[in-house]
Amino acid sequence: MINSTIDTGMNLTCISRPRRFGKSYAAQMLCAYYDRTVDSRSLFEEPNQLTITKKASYQDHLNKYNVIYIDIAGVKSFCDNYRTLVPYLKDRITYELSQAYDCIRIDSDFMTTLVNAVEALKSKFIMIIDEWDAPLREGMGNEQEYLDFLRSLFKNSGTTAKLFAAVYMTGILPIKKQKGQSAVSNFEEYTMLDPGELAEYVGFTEDDVQELCKEYGVSFSEMKRWYDGYEVSGIGPIYNPNSVMKAAQKMRFKSYWAQSFAADNLLEFIKWDIGGLRQAIIELMGGVEIEIDTAGYDNDLVYDTRDAALTMLVHLGYLAYNQDTGTVHIPNEEIRLEFVRTLRKTTNVETMKRVQESDQLIMDTIHGNEEAVAAQIKRVHEEASNPLTRNREDSLRAAIQVAYFA
Repeated sequence: MINSTIDTGMNLTCISRPRRFGKSYAAQMLCAYYDRTVDSRSLFEEPNQLTITKKASYQDHLNKYNVIYIDIAGVKSFCDNYRTLVPYLKDRITYELSQAYDCIRIDSDFMTTLVNAVEALKSKFIMIIDEWDAPLREGMGNEQEYLDFLRSLFKNSGTTAKLFAAVYMTGILPIKKQKGQSAVSNFEEYTMLDPGELAEYVGFTEDDVQELCKEYGVSFSEMKRWYDGYEVSGIGPIYNPNSVMKAAQKMRFKSYWAQSFAADNLLEFIKWDIGGLRQAIIELMGGVEIEIDTAGYDNDLVYDTRDAALTMLVHLGYLAYNQDTGTVHIPNEEIRLEFVRTLRKTTNVETMKRVQESDQLIMDTIHGNEEAVAAQIKRVHEEASNPLTRNREDSLRAAIQVAYFA
């Protein structure tokens, strides 16, 4: 797909996915494919025979470009926790260009240096930026300077067309909005809310997982229970690649999520009961799907409404979004366990009370305390349901799911 955008007005692409969904692998694959300083044919052809080799444009772009690759998360320690990120990037790129090509005239102005490089090399760059949003997620302190730097590279269509054949960025969050508009608005975005034509590449498809289960001799039904649940319109079930591979290799089904993304953010989100967020989380843990409006989210780690918080959890991978129904749900057993662990850590009195009540309901059920079970389910049913639909079967089912969420 990226080949089809080269030297067109649609040559700026931004992919946002949760951690451990293969973003960096894809970015590095593109580097290997486009970089003219190496011969990477053996990576794509026999014996690997990747799908890309069947594309008509495969030979046209293989190892034909000068590539600028930046792993933003990887340079954190070199630029004072991102506080000097912009001058570091300018200095480093300038230095590497001067070392690689002695024909380039280095200018005190960074953009002029890039223009000189393109003219001297008679070839535009392909720029690949991995984890572009890491400084924004981690609170760099001077994010405006960073956003202005990106804007200087990619906002001016004339300059962008002169310098870059294509640009590919990855991140966890979509491009940040400012006053309702994207700070770098020219990018074509593919997100967890709307992956577009890249839907089948969000994660492993069900066919991928079935093949892996056969190869490693593990249970597909257990793999599905633990790691399925991210749904993409027109594609079907999508699985977390990192968790599937670890479960297959270790032959052990458990939550690998904590090893790939700390639950601290989730704990902070649940702590504040904004607009009924706590009740929404409990309903989600009970298996209820909740309708949300994603339009009010500004693509950062700040939220002031329930729907903004839930939308953020979709981008972080804690919730799955159904495009067809506009609803969110907890995707699988792995993520459900993360919610359970997080709720049990909370110091919020009301949340702790809900957890204790659900724990007690489970014990009352095990020990046959009929009156206690009936009383608790009745109370949850009355709290969680609409009086007009309370007697419907799906209303009672939802109440039971919520009551036993622990």
